[in-house]
Amino acid sequence: MIWRRGLLALGALVLLAAIWLGGSATGYPRTLKPAPVSPAMLIDNVRLVSMAPDAPQAEETMAVLVVNGVIEDIGAAGSLASSAEDVVVIDGAGKTLMPGLIDAHVHVWDEAELAGYLAHGVTGVRNMSGMPFHLPLQQRIEEGRILGPDFVTTGPILNSPGANQQDNHQIVVTGEEARAAVAKQYDEGYRALKVYSNLRRDAYDAIMDEASKRGMSVSGHTPEGVREDGMPYDKPFDIAFEETLSRGFTTIEHVESVVWHGLRDELDEEAMRALAEKIAASGEAVTPTLIAHANLVRVAESKGVYLNRPGAETVNPLYRMLDKGTFDFWSRMDPAPREAPRAAFYLKATKALYDAGVPLVAGTDAGIFTNIPGSAMTRELELLVEAGLSPYEALQTATVNSAKVLGFDKTGVIAPGYRANLVLLDSNPLSDVGAVENPSAVMIRGVWLDEDRLAALKEGAAQTSVPRTARRAVAMLRDL
Repeated sequence: MIWRRGLLALGALVLLAAIWLGGSATGYPRTLKPAPVSPAMLIDNVRLVSMAPDAPQAEETMAVLVVNGVIEDIGAAGSLASSAEDVVVIDGAGKTLMPGLIDAHVHVWDEAELAGYLAHGVTGVRNMSGMPFHLPLQQRIEEGRILGPDFVTTGPILNSPGANQQDNHQIVVTGEEARAAVAKQYDEGYRALKVYSNLRRDAYDAIMDEASKRGMSVSGHTPEGVREDGMPYDKPFDIAFEETLSRGFTTIEHVESVVWHGLRDELDEEAMRALAEKIAASGEAVTPTLIAHANLVRVAESKGVYLNRPGAETVNPLYRMLDKGTFDFWSRMDPAPREAPRAAFYLKATKALYDAGVPLVAGTDAGIFTNIPGSAMTRELELLVEAGLSPYEALQTATVNSAKVLGFDKTGVIAPGYRANLVLLDSNPLSDVGAVENPSAVMIRGVWLDEDRLAALKEGAAQTSVPRTARRAVAMLRDL
């Protein structure tokens, strides 16, 4: 797919790292410094959207009691009490309480980006391109040494040489190379793999087999094999899309990749419905990431103006420098002939997947191109509603569905015994799903972030360290 140009220009990256070698990397934003867990908090008289399977979509005048970061009880407003001393009571009149959002597809380059997710109510993320600093970062978050959303990561992307090869991919060709790469990632501490579209058959088979033996999950682009002239329009892919089904993918990434590989780029609604039935029968979940392609079209339609909208400064500046060619390419493009019709079809394809019963999880590709960490989730939810899901159904993809599919323990639902990852909203997201974008408060593992703290997080999201990012990217490239 032509828009997936190289993410990293190796020579430019090394040069930048050399320029910054003598500079000291700034610390992460002060607003991410750890804060004490509230011993007991009662959120009273609130509209509750619990996402619990048997609960109504919304319950009025409810109360939720949180003790030491865990939901202890739920009941009618005014009915709950705690034996804990110094219970903090939050008046939720006119507000809505729901689980924190989970972004199933992000790219984290620097700690500052974590602030952007929290500021917009995203309390869990899955990083989809592992770098050496990600596993220590995950541990720091889990141990409470830095404030951040629940964090899981794949290892470095596994791919073979070809049209979609990028500098940050771990390249494997033979089955032996693929098994060694999986073993290396496992030994480094990764438990999730990401695969990419150029993977050759022997390498792909070896990855799936080795991952199964080691208990590792696999997600990503469905492998197409060796790309030859004429593919996919004049001749089929080396590996048919159907061959990748029922192989144990946790999630298939990007609805445009499903259309490209599964339909050979034919925008055929009947064929899409048939393909959706096959995916549903095989059991894989899909991360549509509608916003990823939609933002490309928005940049093209605005002749690049959309690149500079508020919040875009929180996309990592080193990444923006390195991928300037992609920005320029799309700023010059006329989207009307090809890309605008595709954007419309991807909405229909997503609805076909949903109607067929394919589990959908919400992801945004935030952190690359112009997908803003945190607020991109709101744009994704709006696109899911535009595709034909109800606001409640869209919110399920970013809460209970993502928690279940990705293995985020005891979150995604507001219920006794679940962790208190919560979002308090000024209005009802079931009337306007865009209400999630600017919460009035967020609770992450029992830490209460009020409006002032959220405002500070928004400012902190732009405090990226370019030297630190460059060093980490160079470390990643050396490790591949």
